[in-house]
Amino acid sequence: QAQLVESGGGLVQVGGSLRLSCAVSEHYAMGWFRQAPGKTREFVAGIDWSGGITNYADSVKGRFTISRDNAKNTVYVQMNSLKPEDTAVYYCAESRILRSAATMASDDYDVWGQGTQVTVSS
Repeated sequence: QAQLVESGGGLVQVGGSLRLSCAVSEHYAMGWFRQAPGKTREFVAGIDWSGGITNYADSVKGRFTISRDNAKNTVYVQMNSLKPEDTAVYYCAESRILRSAATMASDDYDVWGQGTQVTVSS
């Protein structure tokens, strides 16, 4: 049984940075997704079980970096140059069916965290 807990969200100004963390119980492929009010959930970044494979949405390439430290049972997303469009609830998710990939398909993920709010203001 897996358990995911996100942390690190908060309120930042345009151009600021945040690092989100996801505490995990198992070492599977992981993804970060986000959902803004009134909008559908969208893929942000993915990482395979070892951290050797990563994948990013076009909207965050060059600004966000996903990483993991399996010794600490933690997955991160470093978010730089934040924009108001990044405002959303961010979710950490685990995939047990595609362990060695950085999948962007939400249906590939089996376990989801509770979410952490990121608000970017001007």
